[in-house]
Amino acid sequence: MAKKIVTDLNVEGKKVIVRVDFNVPHKGDVITDDNRIQAALPTIKYLADHNARVILLSHLGKVDHKDPEKCEADKKKNDMAPVAKRLAELVPEHKVVFVNATRGKELEDAVSALEDGDILLMQNTRYEKGESKNDPELGAYWASLGDLYVSDAFGSVHRAHASTVGIPSHLPSAVGFLIEKELKYLGQALDDPKRPFVAVLGGAKVSDKIAVIDNLLKIADKVIVGGGMAYTFFKAKGYGVGTSLLEEDKVEIAKEFMAKGGDKLVLPVDTVVANAFDDPTDVKTVACNEIPDGYMGLDIGPKTVELFTKELAGAKTVFWNGPMGVFEKEQFATGTIGVCKAIAELDDCMSVIGGGDSASAAKNLGYADKFTHISTGGGASLEYMEGKELPGIAIIEEK
Repeated sequence: MAKKIVTDLNVEGKKVIVRVDFNVPHKGDVITDDNRIQAALPTIKYLADHNARVILLSHLGKVDHKDPEKCEADKKKNDMAPVAKRLAELVPEHKVVFVNATRGKELEDAVSALEDGDILLMQNTRYEKGESKNDPELGAYWASLGDLYVSDAFGSVHRAHASTVGIPSHLPSAVGFLIEKELKYLGQALDDPKRPFVAVLGGAKVSDKIAVIDNLLKIADKVIVGGGMAYTFFKAKGYGVGTSLLEEDKVEIAKEFMAKGGDKLVLPVDTVVANAFDDPTDVKTVACNEIPDGYMGLDIGPKTVELFTKELAGAKTVFWNGPMGVFEKEQFATGTIGVCKAIAELDDCMSVIGGGDSASAAKNLGYADKFTHISTGGGASLEYMEGKELPGIAIIEEK
């Protein structure tokens, strides 16, 4: 079912509410990574260039409304003012207005004062307690500020919030260019992959990826599992795992996946272990069934990198989510680097990174431009790959 995109709307002279994802890393007033702002620019510029009056909504960080003291501290920490400043620098050809309010006269007057091509950024949506609860009154109020709604915050569409679901239930709606791109590549991988299709899953916990593994075992030709969650599979095989990360309550599920997946499910054959997480004095590579007591697995070993590279050879579609080890520490980054390199060097392959730590790894290692698509939403891309309906997408009008 094709969703309307921003180009399907008549935006001239209209007040267009755009849900963007400006949840960017920052230290005080300094934005340390503006990738998410940059990713929203094509939609913002299109609207402003077509004489829309653009009203941007985004969350930034978390706001604890249960504790008044913490709430005030969170609001101070997650003020959108520095984001507005950076946005203004990126679109010098348009007027950018920041409104330090999420409702009331100041916001309403600023919206009324907008002229064609102007851009307004409202204060953090999570300043409102009702945002994450999809409060109907809040959604209706925000909708009253505009004529049209555009969803372009892929990192938030798996959440039914007032700004992602409440507003578009009252206004004509469409997706922006960023979400159009996300749906194109993730949809192709899930619904019509060129084969062989290989999924590479890493990260810490099996519990985070149960539904993804289950769904991909039905769709992919191979499902490669690495990272911290591999040790739960080793335990399911009857191996000792030392002090490695282990989800004891997920061992039975791991057994089921191995029985169901057969040769389709590919696990590591060796692992890099250490006698401590911080400042280890002994680091060595062992077979996966020979992890010594008192040692923890922190990366896949060289034989596993070789095996995974072989399994990836010739793949025409790859979906990768999750690092192969504690890649933030240089001595345990080799496995993630090896897998990243193996995917990046595939010929004639549609390679998609499902956001999160894998996206950071690819960027940090200088391979970002070698991938077909890097998703801007880790949680949303995983839920999409589970086959789940994303509420912030489902609400958008179809063509």
